[in-house]
Amino acid sequence: MGNSPLIENLSLNQITTNNLSVEEAVKACVKNEVPWISLWRHKIQETGLQESRKMIKESGLKVSSLCRGGMFPAETLIQRKKNIDDNKLAIEEAAELGTDVLVLVCGPSPNKDIDTSRKWVEEGIEQLIPFAESRGVKLGIEPLHPMYAADRSVVVTLEQANDLSEQLGSKQVGVIVDVFHVWWDPDLYNQIKRAENNILGFHVSDWIIPVPDMFKGRGMMGDGVIEIRRIREAVEASHYNGPIEVEIINQSIWDRPGDEVLIEMKDRYLKHV
Repeated sequence: MGNSPLIENLSLNQITTNNLSVEEAVKACVKNEVPWISLWRHKIQETGLQESRKMIKESGLKVSSLCRGGMFPAETLIQRKKNIDDNKLAIEEAAELGTDVLVLVCGPSPNKDIDTSRKWVEEGIEQLIPFAESRGVKLGIEPLHPMYAADRSVVVTLEQANDLSEQLGSKQVGVIVDVFHVWWDPDLYNQIKRAENNILGFHVSDWIIPVPDMFKGRGMMGDGVIEIRRIREAVEASHYNGPIEVEIINQSIWDRPGDEVLIEMKDRYLKHV
């Protein structure tokens, strides 16, 4: 099965401890020797951008990414422009926090015309490229599992994300590989190889049976059916050697003490990632 990943690459995606504030999550990472953290914008908003930045800097943690930008499709041109403005704000926040990756959850269709919504996604990212380049931030297109097509993203396969990235043709745009979203794909390993040198992030969790909740249904690594280590090795073979974010959206995990979650997270990371 190969070797365990380096603990130096371990990142807490903040949603895994959603009940914790930025300050509490930062303290938990420091206490449990987790070297990276991925921050969420709604948590930064609660704490304040400058205060969040100060906490991160003083803690010595590194920020693997900011979640999230995207949500491009909208019925009206005015709303689509507002969405672009919000993404520009997210890019500025990422730069301020010291990460060069903004994760894009591309957004659902506002109507039944999913093809047009996918064009809006491409147009939206294209509009952001010069701004992102000026701030030194890369845009990571994260394909979501197809069950999220109706309410979160019309980009549902790694092939689609690769297509988008190639069509846009910018070094500022890459893809995010999240095992929860892509593990089922019969073309996964071909698409990971195709994304060589263009993977901007790697997220791990597990697909548990039965799925307890459509949104809050992810499991701790090792509790489900995903070949996590095989996917990780494929991602590394495509020259991604950056932080590995543990991103688990699950109410029962959220409700546990943060330190307890991080202790288990580290153990499962070494055993199953």
